[in-house]
Amino acid sequence: MEYWISHLRIVAAFIIREIATRYGRSPGGYIWALLEPMAFIALMSLLMSSIGRIPAIGDSFPLFYATGFLAFNLYKGMEAYLTSSISANKALMSYPNVAPIDPVIGRFVLQGATSFVVSAVILGGAMLTTRHSLNLQWAYILEAVAYAWLLALGVALMNIVLFFRFPLYEKIFGILMRPLFILSGIFYLPSQMPHPFSDILLDNPIVHIVMLFRKGFYGVRAAEGLDLWFLSETSLMMLFIGLLFFTFWPVGRERA
Repeated sequence: MEYWISHLRIVAAFIIREIATRYGRSPGGYIWALLEPMAFIALMSLLMSSIGRIPAIGDSFPLFYATGFLAFNLYKGMEAYLTSSISANKALMSYPNVAPIDPVIGRFVLQGATSFVVSAVILGGAMLTTRHSLNLQWAYILEAVAYAWLLALGVALMNIVLFFRFPLYEKIFGILMRPLFILSGIFYLPSQMPHPFSDILLDNPIVHIVMLFRKGFYGVRAAEGLDLWFLSETSLMMLFIGLLFFTFWPVGRERA
Protein backbone atom coordinates (compact mmCIF):
# COMPACT_ATOMS: atom_id res chain seq x y z
CA MET A 1 0.00 0.00 0.00
CA GLU A 2 2.81 2.39 0.87
CA TYR A 3 4.37 1.75 -2.55
CA TRP A 4 1.18 2.76 -4.38
CA ILE A 5 0.65 5.81 -2.17
CA SER A 6 4.19 6.91 -2.96
CA HIS A 7 3.58 6.66 -6.70
CA LEU A 8 0.24 8.47 -6.41
CA ARG A 9 2.10 11.35 -4.79
CA ILE A 10 4.70 11.30 -7.56
CA VAL A 11 1.97 11.34 -10.22
CA ALA A 12 0.25 14.25 -8.46
CA ALA A 13 3.57 16.11 -8.39
CA PHE A 14 4.00 15.50 -12.13
CA ILE A 15 0.51 16.85 -12.80
CA ILE A 16 1.25 20.03 -10.85
CA ARG A 17 4.58 20.41 -12.65
CA GLU A 18 2.94 19.90 -16.05
CA ILE A 19 0.27 22.49 -15.30
CA ALA A 20 2.96 25.01 -14.42
CA THR A 21 5.14 24.31 -17.46
CA ARG A 22 2.35 23.81 -20.01
CA TYR A 23 0.02 26.64 -19.07
CA GLY A 24 2.35 28.92 -17.14
CA ARG A 25 1.36 30.98 -14.18
CA SER A 26 -1.07 33.24 -16.05
CA PRO A 27 -4.58 32.63 -17.42
CA GLY A 28 -3.27 33.11 -20.97
CA GLY A 29 -2.07 29.53 -21.19
CA TYR A 30 -5.51 28.16 -20.38
CA ILE A 31 -7.19 30.57 -22.78
CA TRP A 32 -4.94 29.42 -25.63
CA ALA A 33 -6.13 25.82 -25.10
CA LEU A 34 -9.61 27.11 -26.02
CA LEU A 35 -8.68 29.69 -28.64
CA GLU A 36 -6.71 27.36 -30.92
CA PRO A 37 -9.56 24.90 -31.70
CA MET A 38 -12.13 27.69 -31.66
CA ALA A 39 -10.16 29.66 -34.24
CA PHE A 40 -9.87 26.64 -36.54
CA ILE A 41 -13.57 25.79 -36.31
CA ALA A 42 -14.62 29.41 -36.82
CA LEU A 43 -12.29 29.84 -39.82
CA MET A 44 -13.48 26.66 -41.54
CA SER A 45 -17.13 27.51 -40.88
CA LEU A 46 -16.71 31.01 -42.30
CA LEU A 47 -14.84 29.72 -45.34
CA MET A 48 -17.37 27.03 -46.23
CA SER A 49 -20.44 29.19 -45.61
CA SER A 50 -18.98 32.05 -47.68
CA ILE A 51 -18.78 29.86 -50.79
CA GLY A 52 -22.35 28.68 -50.37
CA ARG A 53 -21.72 25.12 -49.26
CA ILE A 54 -23.77 23.26 -46.66
CA PRO A 55 -22.48 20.87 -43.98
CA ALA A 56 -22.26 17.19 -44.86
CA ILE A 57 -24.87 16.61 -42.16
CA GLY A 58 -27.02 18.94 -40.09
CA ASP A 59 -27.40 22.67 -40.60
CA SER A 60 -24.48 24.04 -38.57
CA PHE A 61 -20.93 24.30 -39.86
CA PRO A 62 -19.50 25.06 -36.38
CA LEU A 63 -21.10 21.96 -34.87
CA PHE A 64 -20.08 19.71 -37.75
CA TYR A 65 -16.45 20.82 -37.67
CA ALA A 66 -16.36 20.90 -33.86
CA THR A 67 -17.46 17.27 -33.61
CA GLY A 68 -14.87 16.24 -36.18
CA PHE A 69 -11.93 18.30 -34.93
CA LEU A 70 -12.47 17.57 -31.25
CA ALA A 71 -12.96 13.84 -31.86
CA PHE A 72 -9.70 13.76 -33.85
CA ASN A 73 -7.90 15.75 -31.18
CA LEU A 74 -9.06 13.35 -28.46
CA TYR A 75 -6.65 10.91 -30.10
CA LYS A 76 -3.95 13.12 -31.58
CA GLY A 77 -3.67 15.56 -28.68
CA MET A 78 -3.34 12.73 -26.19
CA GLU A 79 -0.92 10.70 -28.32
CA ALA A 80 1.42 13.63 -28.99
CA TYR A 81 1.40 14.81 -25.37
CA LEU A 82 2.07 11.34 -23.94
CA THR A 83 4.81 10.50 -26.43
CA SER A 84 7.02 13.30 -25.11
CA SER A 85 6.27 12.59 -21.43
CA ILE A 86 9.60 10.93 -20.61
CA SER A 87 11.85 13.01 -22.88
CA ALA A 88 10.41 16.19 -21.33
CA ASN A 89 11.11 14.89 -17.81
CA LYS A 90 14.39 13.11 -18.50
CA ALA A 91 16.25 14.73 -15.60
CA LEU A 92 13.70 13.43 -13.10
CA MET A 93 14.12 9.83 -14.26
CA SER A 94 17.37 9.58 -12.27
CA TYR A 95 15.45 9.61 -8.98
CA PRO A 96 15.01 6.03 -7.71
CA ASN A 97 11.40 6.55 -6.60
CA VAL A 98 10.29 7.80 -10.03
CA ALA A 99 9.11 5.13 -12.46
CA PRO A 100 8.92 5.81 -16.24
CA ILE A 101 5.14 5.28 -16.13
CA ASP A 102 4.63 8.10 -13.60
CA PRO A 103 4.98 11.05 -16.04
CA VAL A 104 2.87 9.14 -18.57
CA ILE A 105 0.02 8.75 -16.08
CA GLY A 106 0.35 12.37 -14.98
CA ARG A 107 0.10 13.66 -18.53
CA PHE A 108 -2.76 11.28 -19.30
CA VAL A 109 -4.81 12.68 -16.42
CA LEU A 110 -4.01 16.30 -17.26
CA GLN A 111 -4.69 15.95 -20.98
CA GLY A 112 -7.91 14.07 -20.29
CA ALA A 113 -9.20 16.76 -17.95
CA THR A 114 -8.17 19.53 -20.36
CA SER A 115 -9.91 17.78 -23.28
CA PHE A 116 -13.14 17.44 -21.32
CA VAL A 117 -13.23 21.13 -20.39
CA VAL A 118 -12.26 22.39 -23.86
CA SER A 119 -14.69 20.05 -25.62
CA ALA A 120 -17.57 20.94 -23.30
CA VAL A 121 -17.09 24.69 -23.82
CA ILE A 122 -16.65 24.51 -27.61
CA LEU A 123 -19.44 21.99 -28.25
CA GLY A 124 -21.77 23.90 -25.95
CA GLY A 125 -21.22 27.03 -28.02
CA ALA A 126 -21.43 25.17 -31.33
CA MET A 127 -24.77 23.60 -30.41
CA LEU A 128 -26.23 27.08 -30.06
CA THR A 129 -25.67 27.62 -33.80
CA THR A 130 -28.00 24.83 -34.94
CA ARG A 131 -31.70 25.48 -35.60
CA HIS A 132 -32.75 21.97 -34.61
CA SER A 133 -32.83 20.50 -31.14
CA LEU A 134 -30.25 17.81 -30.49
CA ASN A 135 -30.85 14.57 -28.65
CA LEU A 136 -27.37 13.81 -27.39
CA GLN A 137 -26.58 10.13 -27.00
CA TRP A 138 -23.90 10.17 -24.34
CA ALA A 139 -23.11 6.46 -24.57
CA TYR A 140 -21.70 6.92 -28.09
CA ILE A 141 -19.80 10.08 -27.17
CA LEU A 142 -18.15 8.56 -24.12
CA GLU A 143 -17.42 5.36 -26.01
CA ALA A 144 -15.60 7.37 -28.68
CA VAL A 145 -13.59 9.15 -25.98
CA ALA A 146 -12.59 5.82 -24.43
CA TYR A 147 -11.48 4.32 -27.74
CA ALA A 148 -9.56 7.47 -28.68
CA TRP A 149 -7.65 7.45 -25.41
CA LEU A 150 -6.97 3.71 -25.50
CA LEU A 151 -5.58 3.99 -29.02
CA ALA A 152 -3.56 7.11 -28.13
CA LEU A 153 -2.09 5.46 -25.02
CA GLY A 154 -1.05 2.36 -26.95
CA VAL A 155 0.57 4.31 -29.80
CA ALA A 156 2.28 6.67 -27.35
CA LEU A 157 3.75 3.88 -25.20
CA MET A 158 5.11 2.21 -28.32
CA ASN A 159 6.49 5.47 -29.72
CA ILE A 160 8.15 6.43 -26.44
CA VAL A 161 10.33 3.35 -26.81
CA LEU A 162 10.86 3.54 -30.58
CA PHE A 163 11.63 7.29 -30.58
CA PHE A 164 14.12 6.70 -27.76
CA ARG A 165 15.85 3.77 -29.47
CA PHE A 166 15.61 4.85 -33.11
CA PRO A 167 15.70 8.65 -33.64
CA LEU A 168 15.23 8.18 -37.39
CA TYR A 169 11.90 6.45 -36.76
CA GLU A 170 10.63 9.60 -35.05
CA LYS A 171 11.21 11.62 -38.23
CA ILE A 172 9.63 8.93 -40.43
CA PHE A 173 6.61 8.66 -38.15
CA GLY A 174 6.12 12.43 -38.20
CA ILE A 175 6.19 12.51 -42.01
CA LEU A 176 3.76 9.59 -42.35
CA MET A 177 1.29 11.11 -39.87
CA ARG A 178 1.05 14.52 -41.52
CA PRO A 179 -1.85 13.55 -43.85
CA LEU A 180 -3.75 12.05 -40.91
CA PHE A 181 -5.61 15.31 -40.30
CA ILE A 182 -7.05 15.23 -43.81
CA LEU A 183 -7.72 11.48 -43.84
CA SER A 184 -9.69 11.23 -40.58
CA GLY A 185 -13.12 12.45 -41.69
CA ILE A 186 -13.04 15.87 -40.02
CA PHE A 187 -14.27 17.78 -43.08
CA TYR A 188 -16.56 15.17 -44.62
CA LEU A 189 -18.45 11.94 -44.04
CA PRO A 190 -16.54 8.90 -45.34
CA SER A 191 -19.78 7.37 -46.66
CA GLN A 192 -20.15 10.33 -49.05
CA MET A 193 -16.74 9.78 -50.64
CA PRO A 194 -16.59 7.86 -53.93
CA HIS A 195 -15.46 4.26 -54.10
CA PRO A 196 -12.71 3.08 -53.52
CA PHE A 197 -11.65 6.10 -51.43
CA SER A 198 -14.41 5.48 -48.89
CA ASP A 199 -13.13 1.93 -48.30
CA ILE A 200 -9.55 3.15 -47.95
CA LEU A 201 -10.59 5.77 -45.39
CA LEU A 202 -12.37 3.13 -43.31
CA ASP A 203 -9.04 1.35 -42.80
CA ASN A 204 -8.08 4.27 -40.53
CA PRO A 205 -9.31 3.62 -36.94
CA ILE A 206 -9.44 7.36 -36.21
CA VAL A 207 -12.15 7.72 -38.87
CA HIS A 208 -14.28 5.31 -36.80
CA ILE A 209 -13.60 7.34 -33.65
CA VAL A 210 -14.82 10.49 -35.41
CA MET A 211 -17.91 8.72 -36.76
CA LEU A 212 -18.75 7.22 -33.36
CA PHE A 213 -18.36 10.64 -31.71
CA ARG A 214 -20.57 12.29 -34.32
CA LYS A 215 -23.15 9.51 -33.90
CA GLY A 216 -23.76 10.86 -30.42
CA PHE A 217 -24.83 14.19 -31.96
CA TYR A 218 -26.37 13.31 -35.32
CA GLY A 219 -27.47 9.69 -34.94
CA VAL A 220 -26.82 6.81 -37.33
CA ARG A 221 -26.69 9.05 -40.42
CA ALA A 222 -23.24 10.23 -39.34
CA ALA A 223 -21.93 6.70 -38.78
CA GLU A 224 -22.48 4.82 -42.04
CA GLY A 225 -19.61 2.36 -42.32
CA LEU A 226 -18.79 2.45 -38.60
CA ASP A 227 -17.19 -0.82 -37.49
CA LEU A 228 -17.02 -1.00 -33.71
CA TRP A 229 -15.41 -4.44 -33.80
CA PHE A 230 -12.55 -3.13 -35.94
CA LEU A 231 -12.16 -0.08 -33.69
CA SER A 232 -12.12 -2.08 -30.46
CA GLU A 233 -9.73 -4.68 -31.87
CA THR A 234 -7.33 -2.02 -33.16
CA SER A 235 -7.41 0.05 -29.96
CA LEU A 236 -6.86 -2.93 -27.65
CA MET A 237 -4.19 -4.42 -29.91
CA MET A 238 -2.24 -1.14 -29.96
CA LEU A 239 -2.57 -0.83 -26.19
CA PHE A 240 -1.25 -4.38 -25.77
CA ILE A 241 1.68 -3.75 -28.12
CA GLY A 242 2.45 -0.45 -26.41
CA LEU A 243 2.47 -2.07 -22.97
CA LEU A 244 4.75 -4.84 -24.23
CA PHE A 245 7.23 -2.34 -25.65
CA PHE A 246 7.13 -0.12 -22.58
CA THR A 247 7.45 -3.02 -20.11
CA PHE A 248 10.10 -5.18 -21.74
CA TRP A 249 12.15 -2.47 -23.52
CA PRO A 250 12.44 0.12 -20.75
CA VAL A 251 13.49 3.69 -21.37
CA GLY A 252 14.17 6.73 -19.27
CA ARG A 253 17.00 5.89 -16.92
CA GLU A 254 19.60 4.95 -19.50
CA ARG A 255 20.16 8.52 -20.72
CA ALA A 256 18.98 10.46 -17.73
